[in-house]
This record gives sequence, structure tokens and C-alpha cells, in this order.
Amino acid sequence: MTREFQRQGWAVDVARTQAPGHGTELAAQAARDGATCVVAVGGDGTVHEVANGLLRQNAAVSLGVVPVGTGNDFAKLVGVHRENPVRAVRRLVTAQVRRFDVGQVLDECFVNTMGLGFGPEVVRVRNAMPGLRGFLSYLIPVYRAFAGFRAPWLELRSTEWAESGYLMMVEVCNGTTAGGSYRFAPHADPSDGRLDVCLVRRVSLPRFLLAVPRVMRGTHARMREVVMFQTRELTIHSPEQPLLLHLDGELRQPGVSHCTVRLAARRLNVLVAR
Repeated sequence: MTREFQRQGWAVDVARTQAPGHGTELAAQAARDGATCVVAVGGDGTVHEVANGLLRQNAAVSLGVVPVGTGNDFAKLVGVHRENPVRAVRRLVTAQVRRFDVGQVLDECFVNTMGLGFGPEVVRVRNAMPGLRGFLSYLIPVYRAFAGFRAPWLELRSTEWAESGYLMMVEVCNGTTAGGSYRFAPHADPSDGRLDVCLVRRVSLPRFLLAVPRVMRGTHARMREVVMFQTRELTIHSPEQPLLLHLDGELRQPGVSHCTVRLAARRLNVLVAR
């Protein structure tokens, strides 16, 4: 892959992550060293770390993606998610720079989605099943997580919508999909200055089994338990237990019961394939 970048006329420095969070440090250092583009080679977790490193430097460095993860949700937004590494490199060379919005919560940014409730519970179950690969690594944990899941009481407030109750999940989306195949916000645009919120109220097992394929198709908005709205800011309070979040599929347990999700419009330069 490095040879392909060089064949296309790019000068490349390669840095490998050694531990969780290291991608953020490497991206920030690359920005300080004058890089014009930092390419995340990996899955959504790698993209998340690299994007946060660039955003912390407030640098006009472009983010590129060569997807080698499982879900590759962010790669769908930039037109390279079906490409092998060599072809992804070739498409990056001719890509256009687009300004993407980002979400901000608890001093961290997310570029695709953040979620509460069932979403992070699935992440926790999936992390405990490292042997799963491919599509099954996103499907099996969904059903296994539901067996022991109890919907938390959440209080949501925004200019556009307010709701309190036992909520199955809240997914705040800058992109269209999460978990590889789940189209929580099929009409989301990462450059439109709005976050798309998908709220799912507590559901029974039969309704849950019905909902899963509908979320995959992006037709769940017509279900009575689902609310969809757009906003620039959303406050979330969990009076009965501390918040458990995922940010771009990365689990976070901040030890607090309240957070505010805000949109930062057009904050990130992203290479989008033509």
C-alpha cells in the first residue's frame, strides 16, 4: 500500500499504532509536523482516533481513509468502503476535499455516530467475543445483548424534541450507518449542519425481532416506537445510572449522568472519492 501511494506521487511516512489512543497522538504529531493529509488505515476506531488528533490541533489537515476494518461505516461516507487497499489509495489520490461536521460530547469528538442504551451494550458484548469476524461480529452480539438488556430511563431535551422515559436506544448520527449494516439515519448528510437523532422507545422481543431487519433497510422510521429528528444540540440525563456511551463504536464510561451533544459545523477536512 505504501508503494501504491509512492507510485501515485505521494511522499509517505508510515506510523503504526501501538495501543488504544495512540492514533490520536500520531495524528496530532503529524499535523504539528506539517502533514497535509493523514490517512487512517483501519476501521472506524482508527478513524475516530485520527480525526480527534487532527481536531485537537485545529489544523487544516485532510483526513483520508483506507478501510481495513469490519464495519467501515465512515468509509461509506467517503466512497471507499467497498475498495481493497490498493484501489482505495488510487481513489484517494483524485479525491475532493469536503468539510464535514463533527459531534462533540464530554470533551471528545465523533465523526459518524454516538449512542446510548442498546448501542453501547452491543459494543460491550461484541468486545467480549473477539473470535467473531465479518458480518456475524455485528449480528450475533445484537441478539445476545438483547437477552440481558434493560432499557434505561433517559431524559432528552433539544429545541426540536423533548422526551423522558425508558428508551431502548438513542443514536445521534452524523453519518448514515452504525455497526456496519444498521441504517439508523439513512438520509443523514455529514455536511448539512445538523445531527440526525434516532430514538427508539422500549420494545418487546417480537417488536425487536421485527425492528432489526427494518433498521438494516433504513425503513424503521415508520415504526411507532421510533422518533427521528434533527438538531444542533441535545442534552441527555440518566437519573438512575451513570451514562454508558459509544463514540464511533468506541465504548466510553465517563462516570457521569448528564451530557450535552453539540454539533461543530464543517470542522473537519475529509478526502471524498469522486
